[in-house]
Amino acid sequence: MAFNTRSIVGAGLLSCFLCGGAVAENSGQFSGVAAYYSTDYSGRTACGQNYDPQKFTAAHRTLPFGTRLRVTDPQSRRSVIVVVNDRGPFTKGRVLDLSLAAAKALHMTGRGLMKVTAVIEPAAAFTTATMPTKP
Repeated sequence: MAFNTRSIVGAGLLSCFLCGGAVAENSGQFSGVAAYYSTDYSGRTACGQNYDPQKFTAAHRTLPFGTRLRVTDPQSRRSVIVVVNDRGPFTKGRVLDLSLAAAKALHMTGRGLMKVTAVIEPAAAFTTATMPTKP
């Protein structure tokens, strides 16, 4: 049986639509279901920091620690910028675990789970201050 190029491409696209994980993660953008850390949680994150519910942080399975993400609720258009400092979520079908501060800013604490879109933010350019020169 011979396969033509359209069949192979079609099968590849279909498998992308059928998978339950993140969408288009290689492009710097993905979407899926996010959860947030319990109000009772305390402990260390995978990068070694103490979890601070007041900071805007997140857990992602593979993104490097320190990656900045703009997380947006597509319904309300609220968004926050979080820093990846932990690994997870380890529940199938979820793409992020957000800190309590990020969840509150997105107004998701009443819902528990929320569909989000996340975009990797470019690293801030490092600049040094210089003294102005005298004319």
